[in-house]
Amino acid sequence: MTADTPDPPSRPSRAGRDLRAAIGVGVVLGAAIILSLLMVRFVFIGIVAAAVAVSTVELANALKRGAGIRVSLIPVLVGGQAMVWLSWLGLRGILVAFTITALVCLAWRFRDGVDGYLRDVSASVFTAAYVPLFASFAAMLVRPEDGAFRALCFMIGVVASDTGGYAFGVLLGRHPMAPKVSPKKSWEGFGGSMLVGVVAGILSVTLLLHGQWWEGALFGAALVCSATLGDLMESLIKRDLGIKDMGNLLPGHGGLMDRMDSLLPSAAVAWMMLFWLIPT
Repeated sequence: MTADTPDPPSRPSRAGRDLRAAIGVGVVLGAAIILSLLMVRFVFIGIVAAAVAVSTVELANALKRGAGIRVSLIPVLVGGQAMVWLSWLGLRGILVAFTITALVCLAWRFRDGVDGYLRDVSASVFTAAYVPLFASFAAMLVRPEDGAFRALCFMIGVVASDTGGYAFGVLLGRHPMAPKVSPKKSWEGFGGSMLVGVVAGILSVTLLLHGQWWEGALFGAALVCSATLGDLMESLIKRDLGIKDMGNLLPGHGGLMDRMDSLLPSAAVAWMMLFWLIPT
């Protein structure tokens, strides 16, 4: 190749992404989360709060761009931050913040008149539930004395599920799981997610929380199911809106919301499973 010949463009992986960029971004985000958990737990809540704010804006912009839906952004942003930070008080704090956010969204939309009122208000309450309400459970994981390890189990479980699904899907994927929703997602990939996720659940729960192996297996399997459903749910939203990504903030990933899809419902599932299996 001569000096005047331009370098070929970076080719996406079989999963449709720039793999090197995706791995680099994932490593940086993972390192920041792990360091926050090991150093000061409140920093982790701050990371969750920042991710909620960015993801809320991305989802609101996607709804407006794809379908002309107007989310009451200010009430959802303020209410979302209240949900995340009041999670330190437990479920009551989250419930009070979500209820007030929903009521304010109902009133905030008055000024724009009748047309599209139900559509916009429904989208605003949906955004408040889908992003900050679910994410608040991740913040609530760190409340107990062993909260850093609980949050690590959650993160390890979701990452293991995504990694196993990606690897097995790329190498062995033949049978589409939901071709009309996410053509690249296969049953072979789901099997890989379940295998890797259950192993990760057993190792993380037994080593970090001193639980039983079967508790770790149940925890891992539950996170695989919630992570897969979260991925499919966001794919449905994007297909309904006719968009490819929620944003373009993260190279190789799309928007931050495109990385939060499996984490958001899994945060609630992780909190409930650990509350049941290994109560504080």
